This record gives sequence, structure tokens and C-alpha cells, in this order.
Amino acid sequence: MKRLIFFALACCLSGAISQAQITPGAYKAVEMHGDTVRNYLLLVSDDYLIHTIYDSKPAHFIGTMGGFHTTQGDTLRVSLEFNTDFAQTGEKVHKASIGYADGDLIFNENWDRPYKKEPALGQPLDGAWLFATRGPDTGQERRGNDTPRKTLKFLLDGYFQWVAYNSETMDFMGTGGGLYAADQGTYTEVIRFFSRDDSRVGAELNFQFERQGPDWHHTGNNSRGEPMYEIWSLR
Repeated sequence: MKRLIFFALACCLSGAISQAQITPGAYKAVEMHGDTVRNYLLLVSDDYLIHTIYDSKPAHFIGTMGGFHTTQGDTLRVSLEFNTDFAQTGEKVHKASIGYADGDLIFNENWDRPYKKEPALGQPLDGAWLFATRGPDTGQERRGNDTPRKTLKFLLDGYFQWVAYNSETMDFMGTGGGLYAADQGTYTEVIRFFSRDDSRVGAELNFQFERQGPDWHHTGNNSRGEPMYEIWSLR
């Protein structure tokens, strides 16, 4: 898999960039590579972030990484839970210099790739969710933070991404994401990238949802048209 270039320890930022912690939200950067549009998507909460690179027109997934982040001064530190480049780099921690310029997020003084913050769009399912079990919940064993094998679903400002991984071995099983909306019990996804099958990009999936305490009950038909009932729990 092509190496995913995102974090690299760099020198201090110039005075033209104001130093600041990353404001939570969804950020995007776009580059043209010939006739291909390359997308850089960053989803970041107070303590967690995911960065993904994918092409559109034609659709092609390139790579992703994510984990818990902290900042000190102008340095961002991410303790990775997954990284599609792990086999090549062996890295579980990445660092970057960060700052803001004219409202755009800048990494390592890379002026050619400013990350623009997407409009805030709070919805009832925004947050980091871990797959718990297939429902309805009848007391069966649930997965969660206590097991290294995880499936995470991260929803923020109209964007979603799921990732299946093992946080101990750094094995990566798959990911997909795009746009989402949740309103009055109806949950809709529009796929913008899918590591297992680029041909699924553009598909729209509709489900029903219900919040029950810390759980999200998710029902409908999966991408193969098969009935499904999933329970996700807030991380």
C-alpha cells in the first residue's frame, strides 16, 4: 500500500502561523494529481483524531491512521491505534508541528495543503462509538475498550468513518466513510471511500437508529441487502 504521509516531526512554525491546539471538527484539504482529485480528511475531537487520504474521480482509497492526541506548544502528538502504513514504518506514535493561518489548519508549514474547517453540524450521533454486539441486546458478551480487536465508528459534523483494527498488533482490517445525517430516527450514509471495494463509493445507505442511554441501536439492511441489527456504545 502506498505510504501515507501525514505526520512528521518538523521545525518550529514561522511567525506567520499562530500556534494553537486543534479546534475539534472536520477538516479537508484537496489536491489535483493530473485528472485525479486527492482528498485529505481529518476528523478530530477533544482527544481523538482520524486522518484519511482517498482519491475521487476515479475513486480509490489510499490510507488512514488514527488515535489519541495531545498538544504541547506547537507540537501535536498522536498515539496511534491503527495505521495502514504500520508494516512499512513500524510507527505507533507520530508528531507534527501545527498552527493556524487565515483560519486554515497548517501542518509542518505545508502551505500548499491547508486544511479548511468544515461547517459545524451537530447531530444526535456525533461522537466516537465502539461496536458492542449484534442486537437486540439479550445479555450476550459485549466488545469494547477492554479487547484489542475493535470496530470504531467516528461521527462528526456530517462526516462518518468506521475502522476495524487491532490496537495491540496494529492489524488493519478495513475502513469506510463519507457523509452522514441523523434525524428523527433515520440515519443515512453516503459512501465517499471504502478500503475493501472502491466500486461502493457513491452508494447511499438508509437505516433506523435509536439512542438508549450510552448505546446506539442501528437497524436496517447492510450493503449486501441483508437485515442487520447492531449496537454501538459511546467510547
